Amino acid sequence: MANVTINKAGKHYGNFEALKGVSFDIEDGEFVVMVGPSGCGKSTLLRMIAGLEEITSGEIGIGNRVVNDLPPKERDIAMVFQNYALYPHMTVAQNMGFSLKLKGVSKDQIKEKVDRAAQILGLENLLDRQPRQLSGGQRQRVAMGRAIVRDPQVFLFDEPLSNLDAKLRVQMRSEIKELHQRLKTTTIYVTHDQVEAMTMADKIVVMRDGVIEQMGSPLELYDRPVNTFVAGFIGSPSMNFIKGEITPEGFKTPDGILLPVPDVTVKGAGTYGIRPEHLQIDPNGIEIEVVVLEPTGSETQVIAKLGSQSITGIFRERVTVRPGEKMRVTPDVSVAHLFDKDGKRIN
Repeated sequence: MANVTINKAGKHYGNFEALKGVSFDIEDGEFVVMVGPSGCGKSTLLRMIAGLEEITSGEIGIGNRVVNDLPPKERDIAMVFQNYALYPHMTVAQNMGFSLKLKGVSKDQIKEKVDRAAQILGLENLLDRQPRQLSGGQRQRVAMGRAIVRDPQVFLFDEPLSNLDAKLRVQMRSEIKELHQRLKTTTIYVTHDQVEAMTMADKIVVMRDGVIEQMGSPLELYDRPVNTFVAGFIGSPSMNFIKGEITPEGFKTPDGILLPVPDVTVKGAGTYGIRPEHLQIDPNGIEIEVVVLEPTGSETQVIAKLGSQSITGIFRERVTVRPGEKMRVTPDVSVAHLFDKDGKRIN
């Protein structure tokens, strides 16, 4: 295990600056998820840590070594890709042990390490099969096993679940998290799926356009996003953003609707943020017009109009209104968010 240090790491492709001096530290044994939209630089940074991309500027350290000029095989890392990249003509056991074979490790040691990894991942009965005989989830476990047998200082995961169906993704999320809790190896995980980030990470790094917008624990980012980008990216469904003006009486929309706000001294144009789950049905609340109802059984998602602006609510109780009808809701002011005209957090 080892800590990882990213110090002003930059990456240029000609005139295009993919990473703009990114800096953060990953503690020994920490599970860090880098998340953001496509093109934000998260996979590029992961490949720079792995040594698959050259560093244009800055430093990357693994343990006590700066690894800028070290080839991938000397960085003591193991990477699991989106594509399982298994050798089709090899068995599961041969795939998992191939890197050790290349290093000249004895057959007995390879068998011992492969058997241990197979036991951890529940692959004991599949060691003699070939990849074509496996499901997608089983192939992903084999790819993880291939990384485990190397006993690296750092695990790198590059969107490993994106090829799996929804149910299998949920299962593999918990398996990867359980694996980390068991091995306690420093892990860096890249995804565009904020649900994966929230459920798996010790620390989330939210990126956009080659810079870090915010980093912290999942609940820190959920409760106190620094701007509307992070607020909208973290949480599903995403936060409601209502345009208007902050006044001494409250937050006033262009339609003249007044929303309660936390105690703030700032006035002027801004954005009111409230998460769908923080709206409550209240007969004395603010009137909204229902557009779409999406019942899931345990809860109902309501897409509605607040004046001329769209708003989404999630309610645990049964919703009896129909599209086109009105209902009244009250935002929980204790968890409401205010952002200035530039999208930066106020309260």
